[in-house]
Amino acid sequence: MIETISLLSGVTLRVCRDTRFKQGCLSFQLVRQMDKQEAARNALFPSVLLRGTRRCPDLRSITEYLDTLYGASVSALVRRVGDYQTTGLCCGFMDDRFALPGDKVLQPVLSFLEELLLDSPLEDGGFLTSFVESEKKNLISTIESELNDKRAYAMGQLLKTMCAADTFGLPRLGEPEEVAAIGAKELYAHYRHCLRTSPIEIFYVGSAASGRVAELLQPLLQHLERDVMPLAPQTAFHSCPGQDVVETMDVAQGKLCMGFTTPITNRCPEFPAMQVLNTVFGGGMTSKLFRNVREKLSLCYSVGSGYYSTKGILAVSAGIDFDKEQLTRQEILTQLEACRNGGITPEELKAAKEAILSSLRATHDSPGSIEGYYATAAISGLQMTPAEYMAAVEQVTLEDVAAAARQVRLHTTYFLKGASR
Repeated sequence: MIETISLLSGVTLRVCRDTRFKQGCLSFQLVRQMDKQEAARNALFPSVLLRGTRRCPDLRSITEYLDTLYGASVSALVRRVGDYQTTGLCCGFMDDRFALPGDKVLQPVLSFLEELLLDSPLEDGGFLTSFVESEKKNLISTIESELNDKRAYAMGQLLKTMCAADTFGLPRLGEPEEVAAIGAKELYAHYRHCLRTSPIEIFYVGSAASGRVAELLQPLLQHLERDVMPLAPQTAFHSCPGQDVVETMDVAQGKLCMGFTTPITNRCPEFPAMQVLNTVFGGGMTSKLFRNVREKLSLCYSVGSGYYSTKGILAVSAGIDFDKEQLTRQEILTQLEACRNGGITPEELKAAKEAILSSLRATHDSPGSIEGYYATAAISGLQMTPAEYMAAVEQVTLEDVAAAARQVRLHTTYFLKGASR
C-alpha cells in the first residue's frame, strides 16, 4: 500500500511502509521535461552535489560521516521516463529498529540529504570548479563507455532516428560535447532554477509511518523556494516519417535494430497484453525470435525485443553477420506476423506470462526494487500496483495478444555494419 502526501507546492511524498527489511531507502527526484538544452546539466549536478558540503568538504569526510550512520549511502539518480528526465539523490540506510538503543538513523540521514542539496561549498557564485571539472570527466567517461557498447549505441541511434519529432530519442545523460561546455557558475544557477521550479518526487521505503517521514522532511522543505512549472502530461509516440538507416563503422559484428510503433502505452487497458506480446515475440529464451531466428535458423548471434511502454515503441535488436541483414529482417517480420495471426502455442503463452509474473513478484524483494517500480510508475502514468498488474497479465488471452500484435507497425530500421564490408 502506497500512501501519497502533498508536502508543499509541487512536492509529493510517497511512502511504502514495510517492516520486512533491515535497510530502508529514500529517493529525492526533480522531474524535468526532457530537453536537449539541459539534459547534460541535469545529469551532472547530482554528482557534483555528492562531492562535498561546507561541513564535509570532500569525499573522505562524507564517507567517514556516513560510516557513523551505520554505513548509510547516498548516490546520484538520473532516469529517463517517457517525456521526462528525473535527477536527484537516493539514500540507503539501516532501519531505525536495528540501530543500537538510543541511536537514530533516518533523521540524521535526512538532515545530511538537506546538507547535500542546500549547503554545497561555493566560489564566485557557483559550484567549486574543481568539483565540476572532475565530475564532467567522470560523466563524459560514462557516456563514452555507453557509446563503446555497440549494441547500446545502435539502439540509441534507432531511437534518435525514430523520435525526431519527440524528445524520447535524446540521450539520458546528454552528449559529451554538451557536458564539456558546462561551467561551474552556470551549473549552479541551473541547479537552483531546477530546485525552485521542478515538481519534486520523494519516495520512502521503511518501517517509519508516513507522518513521521513528513515531519522529518520539514526542515528541508522550509528552506525550499518554490515556483513550480507544471509538466505537460506524458505523450505517446509522435508520428514522423520512418527511415531505413545504414551506418558503417569499424565493427566485427553487425547490429540490426528495428523500431515498431503501437498506440498501446502503459496508460491503456491493452497494456498487459502488449507486455505479453513483447515477451512471446522477443523477450527471453522462450521467445519466437530466440527460438526461431537464432536457434533454428542461426541467422544471428543474439536477438531480443524491448517494449518502451511509456511511448508505445517496440524495438528489436540483433547481432548478425553483415550479409545476413535481409534474411534476419524478413524472419523477424515473419515471427511478428505469426503473432498477429494467433500462431502462438499454449506453451509460449504460459512461458511469457510466467516470465512477467516472476519479474513482478521480485518487485517487493528489496527497498530499491520497490522504489524503482512505484516511483517510476507514478512518473510514467502507470496506474497498477504489481498485484493488479499480475492479475491483469494472468487474464490475458491468446486473442488479446494477437490483437495487440495487429496494432504494431514497423517504423524505422537501423543497421550498423563494418566500414570495409
